[in-house]
Amino acid sequence: MRFLLYSILFVIYLFTAGAGNAYGAEPHPFTVYDLWAMDRISGEKVSPDGKLIVFVLRKTDLEANKGRTDLWLIGVDGKGLKQLTTDPAGDNSPCWSKDGKWIYFLSTRSGSSQVWRIPAAGGKEEKVTDEPLDVGNFILSPDGSNIALTMEVFPGKDPKETVKQLDEIKNRKATGRIYDRLFFRHWDSWCDGRRSHIFVMPIAGGAAVDIMKDMDADSPVKPFGGDDEFTFTPDGKAIVFTAADNGREEAWSTNYDLFLAPIDGSKPSQRLTEKNKARDTSPVFSPDGKTMAYRAMKRPGFEADRFYIILRSWADGKERVLAENWDFSADTVIWSPDGKTIYTTAANLGQESLFAIDVNNGTVKTVVKEGKVNSFAVIDKGKRIVYNMSNLKTPAELYAIDANGKNPRAITAVNAEKLAAVKMGDYEQFSCKGWNDETIYCYIVKPVDFDPAKKYPIAFLIHGGPQGSFGNNFHYRWNPQTYTGAGYAVVMVDFHGSTGYGQAFCDSISGDWGGKPLEDLQKGLAAALERYPWMDGNRVGALGASYGGYMINWIAGNWPDGFRCLVTHDGNLDERAAYFDTEELWFPEWDHQGTPWDNPEGYEKHNPVNFLKNWKTPMLVVHGGLDFRVVETQGLSTFNALQRKGIPSKLLYFPDENHWVLKPHNGILWHQTVLAWLDQWLKDKK
Repeated sequence: MRFLLYSILFVIYLFTAGAGNAYGAEPHPFTVYDLWAMDRISGEKVSPDGKLIVFVLRKTDLEANKGRTDLWLIGVDGKGLKQLTTDPAGDNSPCWSKDGKWIYFLSTRSGSSQVWRIPAAGGKEEKVTDEPLDVGNFILSPDGSNIALTMEVFPGKDPKETVKQLDEIKNRKATGRIYDRLFFRHWDSWCDGRRSHIFVMPIAGGAAVDIMKDMDADSPVKPFGGDDEFTFTPDGKAIVFTAADNGREEAWSTNYDLFLAPIDGSKPSQRLTEKNKARDTSPVFSPDGKTMAYRAMKRPGFEADRFYIILRSWADGKERVLAENWDFSADTVIWSPDGKTIYTTAANLGQESLFAIDVNNGTVKTVVKEGKVNSFAVIDKGKRIVYNMSNLKTPAELYAIDANGKNPRAITAVNAEKLAAVKMGDYEQFSCKGWNDETIYCYIVKPVDFDPAKKYPIAFLIHGGPQGSFGNNFHYRWNPQTYTGAGYAVVMVDFHGSTGYGQAFCDSISGDWGGKPLEDLQKGLAAALERYPWMDGNRVGALGASYGGYMINWIAGNWPDGFRCLVTHDGNLDERAAYFDTEELWFPEWDHQGTPWDNPEGYEKHNPVNFLKNWKTPMLVVHGGLDFRVVETQGLSTFNALQRKGIPSKLLYFPDENHWVLKPHNGILWHQTVLAWLDQWLKDKK
């Protein structure tokens, strides 16, 4: 009945939101229904002539309880928006042919994920690949004659043999699985021995050759790697790719290397970055083919280390670090057409900014500072940049800007009508003194229909990671506007350990999970209350997920009088036990400075379970059954403890969600449950 009710409400909302302003209806406060109604732009690619952009548009399909993706086309000048594909199946990952006449993409319309293509001018789609397994990623060779694609196979077996083995496993009467090394499960899936391998085949058709056939490793690296982790060499005769070929050390090593393999599979893969025992990834060649840029970390075992940009001479393998003294961690890397500039994005004081770096002298200039730049492309022979950006009040849209950072303008406005139908809270950033009087940065978001004469309850949001940030971004799980629309002020503090404030600031949380961050949160909230007298410090609820969920459990025992209520989502209760339950062991080994048997104090000094005696604050516990990073028993244990101690508490459990809540109806239930919990403890109580 609840599912049916949500479905009816959401359908009514979609109808009225789309037609509301046309009939002169007043805008309404932003809700979770608005959050799920927003269309999401991603995967944009500019045509070879720089005139058109193809992109993926995701719309919420409530009946199917998932997102539906189609390809859309628009001119770089913002004109001519049109839908290119209409099949009910998912279409994604568009890629232009060299001549610009075709758009290649992945689609599940044939019953499995395969490569298709459609004329850029519009017309009938054509199937390009017909492999027995799902295609996960693909890229085209520089001359357009070959396609590199990824499929999950059992090492040493081709796709057909893999299908046969999968059928044999499916037909077994025994269901037991046997493992002799880690990983046995990863992120939200149990491992069955298959690996994501790169295959190369002629685009006109032919056999797909596994260029990693002798490797027991994945490329792209699971669970979040993409097509930026492999590329053709300039001559098209080989592939450079990222893989973590670490044998039995895979679960506690961050040694991701770059490998080189011929496209015909005639030679074993050659490891290019053997000297660096930390992470190497994202290879991309200069326009003249003489230099390969890639991103690399320096410290083995640390997944949140700074990513440096390395320039490697393709002729002799000599390397140099670009802008080594620039204290930011590079994300996407793209060359300018003349090869003189490298553009990259990086976290930057609560933003995700776009930068231009001079290849010759390493000088760094900011092109786009405010908001979160999700992706970008260089056009017009390097004169302009197309980029995808969001902020705390606007979902991602496409924009263009001159390469010198001037004359920004919008290209798309796919959510304009929906945004006109809602009211959101204004936001601002401020800084204050945190631990050791060091500067920390915070965001506040005002309630909808803000009145400075009123006193407002506060939703105090704590980000995860812990090497993360609650910055200037339109988030689809932790969006502060869902709280401001319900009458709350929102406070978000980027505590020590957050990204975008220099690597030393990020590093400072390691070995000190409950120290500096807790003090920063206390001082950040106090500064907000002093700065904004309309915030009611007697009605504050704290919420967090992942590390934020851990911090809620830590707060319960170490700041027990700070809040009226708490919400912990996928947070650890017992850090020592969590080590033995999780999958990526490098993470706790770095942040707690060793294993539990070599450094037990590292796990116990900031362990929430050791302070249960102090717990008294009402708490909502949320957990996903498919979360293998922070396993479900941590959430169940938290609820057990709360109930046994007689503390008002509630458990929201999702058997079909992982570390995140991704299904639309689950997301609606999450928000309604969380807001109802806040309302119960924070509304009408002064």
